[in-house]
Amino acid sequence: MISGYCLNGNAANALELADAMRLEGEKMDAITVASTLPACVQMNDVVGGKLMHLYAVKHGLELNLFVSDALIDMYGKFGRLGDARRVFEQEVPRQSSVPWNAIISCHGVHGHGERALEFFREMLDGEVKPDHVTFVSLLSACSHSGLVSDGEWCFCLMQENFGIKPILKHYGCMVDLYGRAGLLDVAFEFIKSMPMKPDGSIWGALISACRIHRNVELGKYASDRLFEVDSENVGYYVLLSNMYANAGKWEGVNDVRSLARGMGLKKTPGWSSIEVDKKVNVFYTGNQTHTQCNEIYKELKELCEKIKAKGYVPDFGFVLQDVEDDEKEHILMSHSERLAIAYGIISTPHKSSLRIFKNLRVCGDCHSAIKCISDITGREIVVRDSNRFHHFKDGSCSCGDYW
Repeated sequence: MISGYCLNGNAANALELADAMRLEGEKMDAITVASTLPACVQMNDVVGGKLMHLYAVKHGLELNLFVSDALIDMYGKFGRLGDARRVFEQEVPRQSSVPWNAIISCHGVHGHGERALEFFREMLDGEVKPDHVTFVSLLSACSHSGLVSDGEWCFCLMQENFGIKPILKHYGCMVDLYGRAGLLDVAFEFIKSMPMKPDGSIWGALISACRIHRNVELGKYASDRLFEVDSENVGYYVLLSNMYANAGKWEGVNDVRSLARGMGLKKTPGWSSIEVDKKVNVFYTGNQTHTQCNEIYKELKELCEKIKAKGYVPDFGFVLQDVEDDEKEHILMSHSERLAIAYGIISTPHKSSLRIFKNLRVCGDCHSAIKCISDITGREIVVRDSNRFHHFKDGSCSCGDYW
């Protein structure tokens, strides 16, 4: 039941059931602990996750393969790579590929592609055989770090040295790898050479790259193919709409939105959260309901003036409405991640780090703005979005602007 709740995004019920289990005196075994830890991640419950880790240690479960894997994954998704590495180095039996896959994946989503490759080489030196999951993690790590040649090496290695036949996830990672690097023609030719029919994730990766690099023509072709194989995923309509908006093609934006509405599809609202004094505060774009709303917007206005003095120029290509420039600037300033950051700045000690969780991908303009904010405030700002972690510090980001 706990696992079922987690798999269906109902983490609150999963944790309630785990608490009820403890209250009734039922002892948790390794599978229970491993199933509960992902619920802590979904609820952004760092304290609960650490308590579950202590429970595992107390009851001798920390060496269980499933538990150690879940712990590494949890700490990685909490942005605590040091804790993830400590679990891996101190508590994990490494004869299986499972913990190696977890630690490689952790470093990949944090933009540490080179370190992920180092772990892979250590894995091979330890004579641990990689599996298909290992290479999904590796290719994803290479994609997030712009390591095109390394990604190509991994893709060949899995087939030639380990006899692993690529599946759609591997092909998707390669399309993403080429697309992020701006090699759109290479990505398109790669798709055409696939021995299987591309699914929605393949075409979605290409559309995402077309949005980043503003290739509307190829993006339109990819979207036509995408809707042939997956016409009911609202995220793809949002992606296509954003691509048109980035290019200033408002007629295309309206057409896509009308199509989505006609199918009864609704966009998932974007939100960002930050925990201050053990209380999680959730912000939506343009949020005006927070008790400290006036102070938050005052701080945002001051931050905007300061970062402009440092060279920040708003990128209106990330505003998805056809409005005047002053309104576009206000919309950008009111994005949920900036509201969360402003609240964190006025609510925490000077120069302390901030941790933001966002359910969607951070936009390019916010990415530029947060780099400047980290510089002028002297704070480290960690943002976990739907794709990866961004560690902003001293005016730069761990992704190296490659995301």
